[in-house]
Order: sequence, then C-alpha cells, then structure tokens
Amino acid sequence: MRVIGGELRSRRLKSAPGLDTRPTPDRLRESLFNVLATRIDGAVFVDAYAGTGAVGIEALSRGASRAVFIERARAALNVLRENVASLGVRERSEIVAGKPPAELRGMQADIVFLDPPYEVQKEYESTLAVLGENPPGLVVVQHSKKYDPGDRHGRLSRYRVITQGDNSLSFYRPDET
Repeated sequence: MRVIGGELRSRRLKSAPGLDTRPTPDRLRESLFNVLATRIDGAVFVDAYAGTGAVGIEALSRGASRAVFIERARAALNVLRENVASLGVRERSEIVAGKPPAELRGMQADIVFLDPPYEVQKEYESTLAVLGENPPGLVVVQHSKKYDPGDRHGRLSRYRVITQGDNSLSFYRPDET
C-alpha cells in the first residue's frame, strides 16, 4: 500500500496483520481525494476507524494542516504509529485510542472520514448520530454498496454517493439553516 498523491506520493505504508483491518482501495482513495481537492488544503481531517492511517496520511500528503486518527484495535494502532513516524508527519498528527462515537463528540474538524467495519452497522448509526448533533463541514462514509447508511442523521444530509466495485462513499453536509 502506498500514498497516492501529494508531498508523500509513492511512499510505502505498513499494513496491519490479519483480516480485521480493511484498507481503502487505491482507486477509491483517488476518487475521494479528487472530490476533496478544493477542500483539503489547510483542513483539519479526522480519519475515524483509521486502521493503518492510509486515508488520513493521504489527507496530510495533499495539504491538510492536521489529521486526527481514531482507532481502537491495538494491532492497527501500532502500525498507525509506525506509519505516522516513518513518514515524518507526527507533528501534524494526533492519534486517539478509542471508539469513534465517544471520541468525536465535541471534536472540531473540517472533514470527517468514517470507515467502520462493514459488518457492524450499529457503528455507522451511532457515529453518524453523534456527528449529526454538531456537524463538521463535511462527513464522508465508506460502506459496502449493499448497505445504505441513510440520507439524514440529525443535521447532516447526504448529497452525493460514489460507487466503485463493492465499495461506496456517501458524502454528507450540514443542513442549511
């Protein structure tokens, strides 16, 4: 696995052992950052359910001012720490060991990326419910194309879906009020 674009382009990322961590495919990551291109520069980016940190590291590589990585699995946290250190982005990163629904409450961010385990639908619901209370500027949810995370969550409304292969990205923004 590699960083796709930006200042860290082509740098290698370590992968977590086992099957518990499902990396975001390169092509889907490329599509995500094509959409985010005009919003990423200087943004505070949260990579919830971060795994190896590939998405948050990609955000830093493409100009995000800061990335917050939220992960609870010990093996993934160890790999995430190694990736952040080896790529020299530690000073622009914060690694939080915990569950995203609890850790996101009250967190200030411009963009939040969620990629919970596909088989745990309650993770989507509880995390989106928290984000819908006090929405950031943009929430992007990676999910199976067979699962619909819903159009509305509190003050968040879905406005776009991109599907590639078995994966989809749903884009949410705060309601205009």
